[in-house]
Amino acid sequence: MSNNSPRARKMADLIRQILAERLQKGLRDPRMGYVTITDVHVTGDLQHASVFYTVLGDEKERADTHTALTAATGMLRTEVGKNITARLTPSLEFVPDGIPENAAAIESLLQEARERDAEIERHKATAQYAGDADPYKVPKPEQH
Repeated sequence: MSNNSPRARKMADLIRQILAERLQKGLRDPRMGYVTITDVHVTGDLQHASVFYTVLGDEKERADTHTALTAATGMLRTEVGKNITARLTPSLEFVPDGIPENAAAIESLLQEARERDAEIERHKATAQYAGDADPYKVPKPEQH
């Protein structure tokens, strides 16, 4: 499902552009949120396109937008078909992109790491050696 061939990459870029322009004009669906097309993957045979998108908003807005995109898939596929020169118009599948969720999870992990680092620094300030300050045995200089 990747854009390995130059034809598939070119088709994916074209589909992304067509859909982005069409969605910018808006759909007559009140469930539709603010959508960004993040990527499009076209199969090597140019028969199927997976359209990855993000939605600005909460979980309900994302779910509503997915429903609206699914309902508008036929109309959007027709729009793609009018604007490409391929013999067959690929089927479209809308896939929510996990970028915002991944970014939030990463930010949460980074914050946790910063808090642990600060705690280690606090402990380090009052830390003492468990044994001798220099635990290594140093040979004594010989006396003649």
